[in-house]
Amino acid sequence: MVNLVAVAKRDTIVSIAGSPSHPSRTSAVLNYAKSILEAEGLQVDAIAVRDLPAEDLLFANFDSPALEKAKALVEQASGVIIATPIYKASYTGVLKAFLDLLSPGAFSGKIILPIATGGTLGHLLAIDYAIKPVIATLGARYVLGGVYLLDTQIQVNDGSVQLEAEIDQRLKAELQEFTEAIRLVSSYQVAQSKNEPMLSR
Repeated sequence: MVNLVAVAKRDTIVSIAGSPSHPSRTSAVLNYAKSILEAEGLQVDAIAVRDLPAEDLLFANFDSPALEKAKALVEQASGVIIATPIYKASYTGVLKAFLDLLSPGAFSGKIILPIATGGTLGHLLAIDYAIKPVIATLGARYVLGGVYLLDTQIQVNDGSVQLEAEIDQRLKAELQEFTEAIRLVSSYQVAQSKNEPMLSR
């Protein structure tokens, strides 16, 4: 098990699954990441965009009561994991529809970890050229490199997921960096709220 840095109790993480299918490799990988974080005592709230009301997403119903909980989870989180399959060199339309309903500064001050799955290495740069730009429009300043997984690197059996060793190690390393970044930013924000200087190290 990866040795993650402990995060303060008030810090929460929200995972956003952007796959329109169920079950899906993307959601399985995201649930696997969620289990790693929760095993270290972190709180992870999950949003499956496919389970949100399709009409509210399609017609951009910003005031929908059915979307209030999901939007609030994002607003209150210290870190956000976004996972999506890549279709035609981009993230899914259902994920974009949900992100469009968030406030312009919804990702401000949060650590963002993008995860993408795809059938070919030809989509490897989709995280940088498709996903990160839309994340930036939501105010994100702290976006990690992300992890791209080939479908062939993911085996799902009866709901459990097994990754090839190399990509499993890379995902765990990215989760560790994600957690450490949340801790660092949270410490900085606490110090700022108390008008205390951060100690250099």
